[in-house]
Amino acid sequence: MFFEIEEIRRRRKRLGITQKKLAELVGVSQPLIARIESGDVDPKFSLVKKIFEVLGRLEGMGVTAERIMNTPVVYVDPDANLLEAIDIMREKGFSQLPVIKGNRNVGCITESSILRVILSKGVEAARKMKVKDAMNGPLPEVHPNETLENISKMLLNSPALLVVDNSSIVGIITKHDVMKTLEEKDESEA
Repeated sequence: MFFEIEEIRRRRKRLGITQKKLAELVGVSQPLIARIESGDVDPKFSLVKKIFEVLGRLEGMGVTAERIMNTPVVYVDPDANLLEAIDIMREKGFSQLPVIKGNRNVGCITESSILRVILSKGVEAARKMKVKDAMNGPLPEVHPNETLENISKMLLNSPALLVVDNSSIVGIITKHDVMKTLEEKDESEA
């Protein structure tokens, strides 16, 4: 295994943690982290390995879709009335719902797509609409072993992801689920 010492500062800054915090997590002094980052000291391999393990943990390496997904998936049929989807979203506190027909991911209904329909068609027309008339395209799909890094990148452009295993929808991941991984780290370090 090969480690680039120069990576430490870049990854630490990308995570938004201080040298002091990294030092605490690794179990060394802040001045030692500063000296390692500046190249003033040639640390032992075991120390560098530990620093990279801590950084990797903080970045969510090893966290998979299967670990953070929610199941069972709450969804709506495309032929359901839009009001039915709104009721489910309000009752569950969701800002989006996958639209599933059979076991096929056919679309997504979001608060924004509902607002667009209300603005373009009016409230009365929206009350009579079917989900399929207001939905967006299908949510992206990931395998249960997908990494947190890839999940996070995909969620930048999507409200949620469906977790699919052997052509079966087994879970859903939202941005909130990714944020919860940070809380889990804090609890484990306390």
